[in-house]
Amino acid sequence: MIKHMYKAARPLWRTSIASLLGIIAMVFGVRHIDAAEKPVVISPPAIDEPKPSSRQETAVLAGGCFWGIQAVFQHVKGVSQALSGYAGGAATTAHYDEVSTGTTGHAESVKITYDPSQITYGQLLQIYFSVAHDPTQRNRQGPDTGTQYRSTIFVLNGEQREIAQAYIAQLNKSGAYSKPLATTVEDLKGFYPAENYHQDYLVHHPHSPYIVINDLPKIDNLAKVFGARYREKPVLSGT
Repeated sequence: MIKHMYKAARPLWRTSIASLLGIIAMVFGVRHIDAAEKPVVISPPAIDEPKPSSRQETAVLAGGCFWGIQAVFQHVKGVSQALSGYAGGAATTAHYDEVSTGTTGHAESVKITYDPSQITYGQLLQIYFSVAHDPTQRNRQGPDTGTQYRSTIFVLNGEQREIAQAYIAQLNKSGAYSKPLATTVEDLKGFYPAENYHQDYLVHHPHSPYIVINDLPKIDNLAKVFGARYREKPVLSGT
């Protein structure tokens, strides 16, 4: 798992390519190297929240390393918080070292608090599928592999499940992707915030080779594809 190079005592052999590309990028003044997935321009969901609510709502999404997912949604208008954490497993195993074994059932996830009068659940999913990750990759994302990096929508209620499942079917039918989506829909049984050093990681480590290669391109793609929903200054996690 490539990103483990940024914590002590992690295997280094998996990090050589990422490190080399990151060094090249910094030496030659390139903001990012085009190693991340390309954005996919897709239609909004045909089924969405019926009407704006006056209260804050929550979405929980997983799609690879939570550093990039968190960073993307921190730049989305209408989002008041994006918090990195773990979902899919037990509270007792919701710790980075254990989740990283791929045996806990957890996925690295992001809890998104948003204002549905500014952005709907379905519109969040449109960003998620289009620029936040590659939903056709199963149990991996870019350089990171394991069930903890799976593409999963953790739903809080029946309405979210209906929207998510209908949108997956819609996108598969559209032919926008070269192969079927690997995204699963799971009931949210609990969300457990990640350790503080994972929060706002892109903001604190913008020159990290992993971030330069894998995550900064996602922010660029968000601005290009969803300009009306993009905000320059990210909303931080508050942790």
